[in-house]
Amino acid sequence: MGLFGIFSEKDKSGEIKKYLEKGAVVLDVRTQEEWDEGHVEGAEHIVLNEIPTEVEKVKSWKKPVIAVCRSGARSGQATQFLSQNGIDVINGGPWQNVNQYVS
Repeated sequence: MGLFGIFSEKDKSGEIKKYLEKGAVVLDVRTQEEWDEGHVEGAEHIVLNEIPTEVEKVKSWKKPVIAVCRSGARSGQATQFLSQNGIDVINGGPWQNVNQYVS
């Protein structure tokens, strides 16, 4: 990880904390097997390829969303799609990024 990567991680941490303070829902978009290996307590689980059919469910939460996965790639795709559908969402990256702030 280069120097700029370090700064972006710090920025992401601040954004994650801000969203959690606003009552954000953590949305894990990994596979069922990955979810079963560990996840953020209280998180919602919708596999990435099901996100397009579950947009109304996500909207019904009426809360900001922090999307997470294993590396940040799938949650990035989910973030882009949900944002295009009017949802206040950020990419939390790997689920452990958010888990450290949830107790």
